[in-house]
Amino acid sequence: MTQDATTVVVMGVQGIGKSTIGRLLAQRLGVPFVDGDGLHPERNVESMAAGIPLTDADREPWLHIVGETLVAHKPDGGVVVACSALRRAYRDLIRSHDPDVYFVEPWGPIELVAERVGARTHEYMPAALLQSQYDTLEPLGEDEHGVRMSVIESPEAIVDGVAADLAGVGRSRA
Repeated sequence: MTQDATTVVVMGVQGIGKSTIGRLLAQRLGVPFVDGDGLHPERNVESMAAGIPLTDADREPWLHIVGETLVAHKPDGGVVVACSALRRAYRDLIRSHDPDVYFVEPWGPIELVAERVGARTHEYMPAALLQSQYDTLEPLGEDEHGVRMSVIESPEAIVDGVAADLAGVGRSRA
């Protein structure tokens, strides 16, 4: 594995901007972007489409796939993956595959995010699941490798901040 590989997970609740920020960040870093939604087993997709929140047992295989995806891209320089990773235990599971993964947590008040969710169409994440995601969310801890950024800023400003942080510390931890 290359020492200069940058693996990033953009985490958070639905509608927070994970995919938008992840795509922009991947472009900035010159690495692929993977939307973690596409890594879910079909059973998870069916549950979410029916408005049923996932259990930890439902999430576990998916989180392993996310971790394996990070590792698979390290030899080629890295990857940015959008993945909710709402609980520290979920991030720990991902870190069990890639201890150097850098987490980006866009965050904002539920009212703002609910407004954004209401203005979009998602193939299987109904707006009704937003409150359950906020209830589950454990913000990125100070001892976790990564950064928490307000979504009041533009996606471009968030990416600027993340890129600056990665340039300062991210690559030195590889």
